Amino acid sequence: MTIWNLGSINADMVYDLPHLPGPGETLAAQGLDRFLGGKGANMSVAAARAGARVSHIGAVGADGRWARDRLTDYGVDARFIAEVDVPTGHAIIAVDAQGENNIILFQGANHAIDADQLQQALAAAQPGDLLVMQNETNLQAEAAQMGRELGLTVCYVAAPFQADAVQAVLPHLDFLILNRIEAEQLQQATGLGPSELPVEHVIVTLGSEGARYYGRGSDPVDFAAHDVQPVDTTGAGDTFTGYVLAGMDGGMPMAQAVAQANRAAALMVTRHGTADVIPDLEEVRKARLG
Repeated sequence: MTIWNLGSINADMVYDLPHLPGPGETLAAQGLDRFLGGKGANMSVAAARAGARVSHIGAVGADGRWARDRLTDYGVDARFIAEVDVPTGHAIIAVDAQGENNIILFQGANHAIDADQLQQALAAAQPGDLLVMQNETNLQAEAAQMGRELGLTVCYVAAPFQADAVQAVLPHLDFLILNRIEAEQLQQATGLGPSELPVEHVIVTLGSEGARYYGRGSDPVDFAAHDVQPVDTTGAGDTFTGYVLAGMDGGMPMAQAVAQANRAAALMVTRHGTADVIPDLEEVRKARLG
């Protein structure tokens, strides 16, 4: 089985700050790191480190060849990552002393993915494979429809949140992941709560409170978060998603997949960085977490 990820690829420029800046405020950064990032790349690396076979569909500019090479180094199939005449996407991430962050995102090459490229990639997919997307690339609705027609399990991460983007893919989805605020915004737009959505599996992430799973026709199930001291929450949700998808792909019951993903996300928030510091499966299993 393969996880096909129509996903963003970014250079993440992470600045350590004493606190997050307010309007008009200038702060001196206490440190700067460059990481491989983007929700798509993070999820691909997380799923690969969780033991899944992952094929990434995306685009970088000539300035992003290092990102494609690094995905390959991390065990991700990068054959369907195109080089385009648009700068690679990047994010400017401010992280404060408590591990909270804010992000400025430049879409760049992530919105220059070609429809023929997508079709060529998914032509190699097999029924039962997983297809995941986030709202950081173009061709989301086209990919969701194509995935449904090919018999793939179609998954969507509703971030960055736009109600119309979710509604465009909703008829084709088997699995939806969103956070509590996004769930509230989607309910305002559609009138449907998580348990009422026409999707087989819905997970609402709750930050430090864990996650809630809604299976069609069953009662919601809560999964508590682990008690850790966060230093950087960037990429924790993407790590959670990658591990959940890898668990599903490996045939895990949903409860086991979510529990393992919770452990991975808890370990992730104790580290500075994004894709480059996502824990592997052995680390997740051996970690001592509260």
